[in-house]
Amino acid sequence: MVDRRPTIDVPIGNLVLGSAHPVRVQSMTNTLSTDREATLRQIKSLQEANCELIRVTIPDEESAANIPYWLKNMDVPFIADIHFNHVMALRAIAAGAHKVRINPGNIGKEAKVREVLEAAKSAGTAIRIGVNSGSLEKELLEKHGWPSPEALAESALRHVAFAREVGVEKIVVSIKSTDVPAAVEANTLFASQCDVPLHLGITEAGDPRYGSIKSAAGLSPMLLSGLGDTIRVSLTSDPEEEIPVAYDILKCTGVRVTSPEIIACPTCGRIDIDLEEIVAEVKERLKRCTLPVKISVLGCAVNGPGEARESDIGIAGGAGEGLLFRKGQTVRKVREDQIVDALIEEIAALEAERAAELAATDGLGVPG
Repeated sequence: MVDRRPTIDVPIGNLVLGSAHPVRVQSMTNTLSTDREATLRQIKSLQEANCELIRVTIPDEESAANIPYWLKNMDVPFIADIHFNHVMALRAIAAGAHKVRINPGNIGKEAKVREVLEAAKSAGTAIRIGVNSGSLEKELLEKHGWPSPEALAESALRHVAFAREVGVEKIVVSIKSTDVPAAVEANTLFASQCDVPLHLGITEAGDPRYGSIKSAAGLSPMLLSGLGDTIRVSLTSDPEEEIPVAYDILKCTGVRVTSPEIIACPTCGRIDIDLEEIVAEVKERLKRCTLPVKISVLGCAVNGPGEARESDIGIAGGAGEGLLFRKGQTVRKVREDQIVDALIEEIAALEAERAAELAATDGLGVPG
């Protein structure tokens, strides 16, 4: 397990962000916010994809007027995304948004930012302070010469200090860049000097293929070093596509595992079974499984048995048959056409065992 960086708790709707709580996955709608039904349909779709916080842009009065309707019809926290117009932030707070995302760098005068912060404090609304390279303060650009990681971190620290001066403590910070090394360094610098939760992301990551890889390259080193309390994978696609990528990044870093990890070897000339078909069927049959286990599906009689020891459950196939393993120990031999059924049965047995263990400890790790 990764040791998380200690942070304060920040309640947002029915969730709490912070190091004592799971790293949460969020996304953002891309419908017109003036179309309340289309936006609600996408909110529902994101919820079905297991998105845990949903952000909606609020650029005008008509969009702000839709917030109570969305709140009434959704089950996860609502985040209002505000740029340039501080009045829209005030409208979102008054409408009941659970969190308001502002970029103080493009809101304008300090008095406008203060007005938003004071309204948030009065309403108990959380504030997400967003910092990015395109809207850094002029004096920081002059001081550092460019939107460097040091400049980004300093900007975020300034805004947090100002919010706390106003009396706002429900703060989340995001420091985003499309440059992976800059994003990692900026968040690392900020985290070493502040205890507010961090929302992580690599902005404008790109199309689903490259954007997923780029997001993994940027998010993983931060997550592995204990940073991050909520994440978004920003892809040029339907926002629902972002959610499984985010969960996979959390899973492969070991930060949060909410489904089985299927480990499969690359195909080679030694494979005697249809490994691709078997892996696809296992993945399909386990798509609703939430058991956090490692499952090996290996097609090699040479290395398979040894590699299966790395997993909770595994199958190593060859010459029309397979060996079923638990923790590297052979359970039984099965025919190739029975491999998937045998594996699913063994996983079901493991689920029952885990459930019994949980019941025996009263769900709290304490014997009942």
